Amino acid sequence: MILGLEYGFMRHALLAGSAIAVLSAAVGYFVTLRRQAFAAHALSHVGFTGAAGAILLGLSPYIGLFAFTLASGVALALAGGRIRQRDIGIGMVLMFALGLGVLFLNLYTANAQSAMSILFGSIVGITAGQAWLSLGVGLAGLVALAVMFRPLCFASFNPEGAQARGVRLRWLDLGFIVLLAVTVAIAVPVIGALLIFALLIGPAAAAQVLSRSVVGGVVLSMLLGLAITWGGLAGSYALGYPASTWIASLSFVIYGLAHGWRRWRDGQAGPAG
Repeated sequence: MILGLEYGFMRHALLAGSAIAVLSAAVGYFVTLRRQAFAAHALSHVGFTGAAGAILLGLSPYIGLFAFTLASGVALALAGGRIRQRDIGIGMVLMFALGLGVLFLNLYTANAQSAMSILFGSIVGITAGQAWLSLGVGLAGLVALAVMFRPLCFASFNPEGAQARGVRLRWLDLGFIVLLAVTVAIAVPVIGALLIFALLIGPAAAAQVLSRSVVGGVVLSMLLGLAITWGGLAGSYALGYPASTWIASLSFVIYGLAHGWRRWRDGQAGPAG
């Protein structure tokens, strides 16, 4: 079998990877639409610091990962609605968080491998419990995104108009950033903090190029996320090399092909016009 589904670890990887790919791609569509990619990048690295800190305290790295990521997401939302205008501040927090992570690892190196796996992910090392947790979080995240879908679309394109129509932007931003933080926290152990963009940004950016509607773009983004994840697992099983490497590479290829197709389309439309 191409995906090696006769093995339990591959079934767990497929279940967790599929759930995380769908949620990450759907949430990532609005991350790119709202130009909050840098905030998402910062949250993934803050999660690494939380994991390293939890190891120093003798706790599970995943407890620290979730706690730091969620706390940072809430702090970002409460700090103000113009996240896209605060790249310098986010960058400084990111630098400080990574410095703390390195310090934590140097203070306690006995189980540093657990924290290092947070950086690069380990999709084929997912346990059955983690796989089912990923599925549960993925379904809950999609329900939450569906609830806020219409006001989120309105606010993403026209925040002033949404506010005039009664949309409470502060609460909407808070809800979305918390959803983003949960998505990052559940995805990082699978794809890694350094490669989170492979599932969070790559499929969404390609879908925005290929689809002209928001609904169609979100659906296409989820399908591309699944294709990247399944292709990455198949490549890892059949040809070797880490699955995260395959997933990141496929994400880059799909993104490049989407932009290449748009250039070709625009070139064809130009002479006709």
